[in-house]
Amino acid sequence: MNAESLLAGLDPEQLEAVTNVRGPVCVIAGAGTGKTRVITHRIAYAIATGVADPNKTLALTFTARAAGEMRARLRTLGVPNAAARTFHSAALKQLMYFWPYSFGGSFPKLLTTKAGFLSEAMSRSDTTLVPGVATLREISGEIEWAKAMQTAPEDYVEAALEIGRSLRIPNGRADKDNYFEIAKVYQSYETLKQQERVIDFEDVLLLTVGMLEEDRDVRERVRDQYRYFTVDEYQDVSPLQQRLLNLWLGNRDDICVVGDAAQTIYSFAGASSSFLLGFTQRYPKAAVVRLNRGYRSTPEIISMANQILRLSESNPENELVSMNEHGGALEIHGFPHSGAEVKAVVDRIESLSGKHSEIAILARTNSQLDPFESALKARNIETQLKSSERFFDRVDVKDAMRTIRSASVLPLENLDGGHDWVDELASVLRPFGATDYVRAFISLAREMKENGVGGPTALRSFLRELEDRAEQNNPPTLPGVVLSTLHAAKGLEWDQVFLVGINEGSLPFGYTGSPISAVTLEEERRLFYVGITRAKQGAHLSYSGTPSVFLDGLIN
Repeated sequence: MNAESLLAGLDPEQLEAVTNVRGPVCVIAGAGTGKTRVITHRIAYAIATGVADPNKTLALTFTARAAGEMRARLRTLGVPNAAARTFHSAALKQLMYFWPYSFGGSFPKLLTTKAGFLSEAMSRSDTTLVPGVATLREISGEIEWAKAMQTAPEDYVEAALEIGRSLRIPNGRADKDNYFEIAKVYQSYETLKQQERVIDFEDVLLLTVGMLEEDRDVRERVRDQYRYFTVDEYQDVSPLQQRLLNLWLGNRDDICVVGDAAQTIYSFAGASSSFLLGFTQRYPKAAVVRLNRGYRSTPEIISMANQILRLSESNPENELVSMNEHGGALEIHGFPHSGAEVKAVVDRIESLSGKHSEIAILARTNSQLDPFESALKARNIETQLKSSERFFDRVDVKDAMRTIRSASVLPLENLDGGHDWVDELASVLRPFGATDYVRAFISLAREMKENGVGGPTALRSFLRELEDRAEQNNPPTLPGVVLSTLHAAKGLEWDQVFLVGINEGSLPFGYTGSPISAVTLEEERRLFYVGITRAKQGAHLSYSGTPSVFLDGLIN
């Protein structure tokens, strides 16, 4: 695309952000304000105007899905070779490449799950903690937080005590007593990894930081490779990630950060909005652009979202203005017990028209979703769990991709069904039946066709898209009602969203009138805000028993 065409259809604030191609730039982007569009158009515009080299451009984000979407959008804008990666993916690529130079020997094994090693570490230490799913999950989270905060095992207790880390270990002991037990396991876990020559994902960042700090030659080569930076979801950056970003940048300032302090929901994992909020202190000459025109949600949904922010003690003062037509009034329903809530929600879903994949049930925890999944299946309504098995690891999906790969080398005229490549794909996949993944593949193909993908090499282009998505764990949209936690829903959107279980004790999590820290309370409120702003046309709020404190002022 030419430079001018990239500016078509942008609102004044988006246009300001896109054309401000020299760094430093800070974009405060509210929920549904076209953030990804601004990021990709800005990168494409910088390349089209000669400001940036596509081969030296790096866009960073926090999920593989977001990185995959960014790359797909850049391809449609005529930028097929700009890198869009997660922090971990970018670091891992550099670490693997430079390992022989900086460390010597073969690259260690990468640990994809901590559970097995943590269980062994617990058995080797003299901890009084009892292994169990909840305990292992909590210890894993504490180790990840400690590493994000660059805290060694011997310093963990002091760091946890300083901020009063809240633990959910089901042993009835005080958190401060469990800190010492976790420190033992943490130390044992690190020792075990060294003995087995294994590293985890947090080590990838730590080792990359160490490599760049200690090896000047490697540092200069990396800085020469990437010269134009964009960081999405900047409110979720941890101190370790910021340290790595500083090393990538050096004393340069060609950086654009995009974020929204109102959507900071990962403080428990080490994320801090302080880097976003303090960006202009580090870069006093930075251009600051605020996006507050909401294109996702109806005025009714945005009005409630703004009201939630007004009730917050840390209101970021960036209220949204809906650019859409009015929709129906928001629904808030209370029920005497959870069974009644489940039935009412499923009844309401059954009455809705439209695709089930455009409906989501969001809850604070995975366990709250189980009865909804059972009830939907009892009504023969398909569901998809965001926490389910990795899509591209499924054997049937791999088989289907192999079939597509074989078909992609044939001219279209040699296949059944004419010369429409989407029809050809449907013909190739027909032996697999009308399964969820086949329908997802066909839906993605139609979307790509609408975006201009065609010709004799279309199937190959489709296969490349699938392979790219597989590498980044970014599956196509599956059929069925989506069941997701509020955290996993971040960055997604649906026509109709059901926020369930907004009860005392569930949201904010564990709060039943007993003291709760102001920091935790505000983070949980932001999580509620994120849930509301996932909805495009309808938001349905429900609770059973005592309503959450967050509904105070929202219920008439």
